[in-house]
Amino acid sequence: MKAGIHPKYFPEAQLVCACGVTYTTGSTKERIDIEVCAACHPFFTGKQKIMDTARRVEKFTGRTAAKSEGVMTSKDKAAKAAARTKAKADKKAAAAS
Repeated sequence: MKAGIHPKYFPEAQLVCACGVTYTTGSTKERIDIEVCAACHPFFTGKQKIMDTARRVEKFTGRTAAKSEGVMTSKDKAAKAAARTKAKADKKAAAAS
C-alpha cells in the first residue's frame, strides 16, 4: 500500500442513532449520525414508524381521499346514463312536436 493516500482509520468510531442508541465500530469518520438502527427500525421491532419529514404521507392520504370522494359507483354511472338517455328522448320528442 502506498503511504499517505489512505484516510485516517478510527477503530473506536461512535455510531449514534436518532433514537439515542450508540454503537462503537471502526470507520474513517470519528462520529457517524444515523436516523434508524436495529433498535428502532420497523423490521427488527415489528412496530410501524412513519418518518414523514416532507409531509409525503399526509399528501398521499389527502390525494387518495379526494379521489375516493369523486369516484362514481357502477350504479351511479348506470343512473346517469339512463338520465342522459331519457333527456335525449324527451328532447327528440319535443322537437318532433
